[in-house]
Amino acid sequence: MFLPKKVLEEKIRKFLEEDVGQGDITTSLTIPPETIVEAEIVTNESGVIAGIEEALAFLESFDFQVKLLVSDGSMVSKKATVLSIVGDARTLLSIERTLLNLLTRMSGIATITRRLIEKVSRAGYKTRISCTRKGAPGLSYFDKKAVMIGGGDIHRLHLDDLVIIKDNHLAVVGDISKAVKKVRDAVSFSKKIEIEVSKDNEALEAAKAGADIVMLDNFSPQQIKKTITLLEKEKLRSKILIEASGGVNEQNILDFAATGVDILSFGEITDSVKALDMSLEVVKVRSKT
Repeated sequence: MFLPKKVLEEKIRKFLEEDVGQGDITTSLTIPPETIVEAEIVTNESGVIAGIEEALAFLESFDFQVKLLVSDGSMVSKKATVLSIVGDARTLLSIERTLLNLLTRMSGIATITRRLIEKVSRAGYKTRISCTRKGAPGLSYFDKKAVMIGGGDIHRLHLDDLVIIKDNHLAVVGDISKAVKKVRDAVSFSKKIEIEVSKDNEALEAAKAGADIVMLDNFSPQQIKKTITLLEKEKLRSKILIEASGGVNEQNILDFAATGVDILSFGEITDSVKALDMSLEVVKVRSKT
């Protein structure tokens, strides 16, 4: 995932505008103008770093000199220095929280994603780990990029990436086969079609109708195994991807991976984020320029 630098800067500056309001009164009253400082961003726990590209673009847009000490995707230990910064003290203290919020959130998402993937891989399964569209408005790009940096699948970034016919669509249309045909007759060849189902017979109907992906919504591992067996008997298993979503978490992930599903999607990766703890520390104050 890549955004042009100017577009990226604009997105992050909107976060800053929300935080700063009419100005940072504390900094303006306590810090003399034109004071130059050296500072570092340091981790307070181990984890996977994400958001380096965003931090660099943000800081350079304010003319800071930045030295990157780790790259996106790096696994770091506690007390690791992520980057060093030299520049105007007033500006740095005013943008500090916006900078840290983005870095710590993205790194927290990348960390849990990597941990889930490694847990599945160590157990010998090839199940892909994906996020969902659950998350805070305005942060979709950053959250999804963090998942990607952690090694996960972003599923879909926008509604136009993929056709997903969910329960409420079916409640209106009334029939899985009818819904798939309606979409297949109109959508581009480049778009895959996914159907969300809540019963094993619906999974079979979706596969027969020509869906590319069948999402088993809130199925238990036992129900998933039963559904896969049903699809295998009908010689349909190899023709579709099977995604399981709902009820999957870090504690039971191996139970779900053992069923043979292709994809496990987690809302909690992005909607229940534990940020990776980091701090910005001023390490030297220079004389006025």
